[in-house]
Parts: sequence; structure tokens; C-alpha cells
Amino acid sequence: MLIMTGATRGLGRAAAEGLNFKGTKIIGARMVQEVPHGWQGLALDLSRLDAVRAFVAALPDEPVSHLILNAGGQTPTAQTRTPDGFEATFATNHLAHYLMLRLLMPRLTTGARIVITASGTHDPREKTGVPPPRHADAYRLAYPEREDRPEKSDLVAGMRAYSSSKLCNVMTARFLAETPEAQSQGWQVFAYDPGATPGTGLVRHHSWAIRNLIWPILPLVVPLSPAFNTVEAAGRGLAELALSAKAPEAKVYASLRRARLTWPDPSVIAQDDAACAKLWQDSADLVGV
Repeated sequence: MLIMTGATRGLGRAAAEGLNFKGTKIIGARMVQEVPHGWQGLALDLSRLDAVRAFVAALPDEPVSHLILNAGGQTPTAQTRTPDGFEATFATNHLAHYLMLRLLMPRLTTGARIVITASGTHDPREKTGVPPPRHADAYRLAYPEREDRPEKSDLVAGMRAYSSSKLCNVMTARFLAETPEAQSQGWQVFAYDPGATPGTGLVRHHSWAIRNLIWPILPLVVPLSPAFNTVEAAGRGLAELALSAKAPEAKVYASLRRARLTWPDPSVIAQDDAACAKLWQDSADLVGV
């Protein structure tokens, strides 16, 4: 069985429409009527941990060979809280997917492939223009009021919440790949940076100017940047990781550059094994597993 989130629009939909997988294919989505042809849709609201648990409970009783945790969002503020009380971007981009992963780990087959969509914004060296993460402390990301350095504006706070959540995606993939389960069962784990991909709906909650002026013209302003990819190319990269890509030894982080998968080192924080282990445990405490 193949399970995917974030497949009703953008690069996720492009990947889903091109995935040549024979078997049960399930998409978790708020709007199940929008899932691509050939897929089954199950209701899923990633802003609620109880909805994640209900989604997993409703899955067919089959082993999971492919798990694609692709859904993600970005907001212009870090003020929004989920029903569980967590900062919304961190909760939906990281905690919900972490909980789904933990609940499904016992059902993953030998050789299972797990892909978590991350972002180059997690790494300050990429100079994406998005404020980079300062840390991967799950409790401070879940409860920004605990930060000792408040942000100067709502927009900066919201964008840093996004890059921080994507850092957590990378670190989760790195930690998972080194677990005894992954090692003994030959799981293939990837964190995927699709690059800057206008047309995905990522900035749909931002201001009119960002949605309709700044974001659409960026590829024209920086036409030679290898970090920009079309939705179709980003979808193909995700599908390749989900089905067939082979990583160089000890590599987990894949970055799409000029529509081609590359394998750079992730950020300095993401390479900190102790920080990855702490994030894994703190996330488990926050979601109750």
C-alpha cells in the first residue's frame, strides 16, 4: 500500500498523477473529492492530532510499502494555534507527519520507501530569502511564547516557523534512517527539497502582493537560479524518490536542482546527531507516542 499526503494540488498532485504503482494508493486530504483519478481518498486534517490517529485507524489492513509525507503549508504569522495548542505551521508540517510516521512504522514492509518533503529554507547557506531556523527545539517551536528572542514582525515569525518546520523534517528523516528498524529492514528514507516551485499553492495564505506579484515573477527575476523548478519537475523528483531513486551511501537529503536530484549535505544543525535524537524524543512527547 502507498500512502501520500499533500497530493490534491501542486507538486504532490503532479507526483501522484505520474506514480506508476500497482496496488492500493491512498491520499489523506481535507477535500477527498479532489484526489487524482485512480487514488482512494481518506479524510485527513493535519492540524489535528486526533484526525491523524483517525486517518491511520481507517486505513485498510495492509502493509505499507511506500509512505510519502508531502503536505506542507506556510503562513504569514506564527500566531495561529491548532486545536491541540501548538503553533500551526510546526504542528501541520512536522508534528502531524511525525505522528503518522510513528503510528505506521510497525506496518512498514522490508525495503519500504519513506519520503518527507522538506525545503532548502532549512539551511542558511542556501540564502533563500526566508529567515533560516535558529534551532530545532520542539517545545519552543510548538510554543513560540517560550522563545527568548521574540521576532520583530509577524511575517518574520511566520516564515521562520516554516523554515524551522522544514529543518525538523530533514532531522526526522536523518534520525529515522539510523534507527534499528530502518537498518534491519532496509528502509529507504529521504528528505526532499523540491526547490523554489511557484504554482504549488504554498503561499496561498499570504498577502495579495506576495501571492500574485512577488512569487510568480521570481523565476523571471532569477532565471538562471538552479533552485527554481516547475511544478511538473518537482513532482517528477518526488515520484522518483518514492519509487526508484538510489541515494549515494549515507545520504538522506535530496535536493532538486535544474530538475535533477542532487545529494548535498543538509544544514549544520540537521547534521547534529544529538539534536536529531532530542527532536525525535521531544516530538514523541508532544504527540503522545
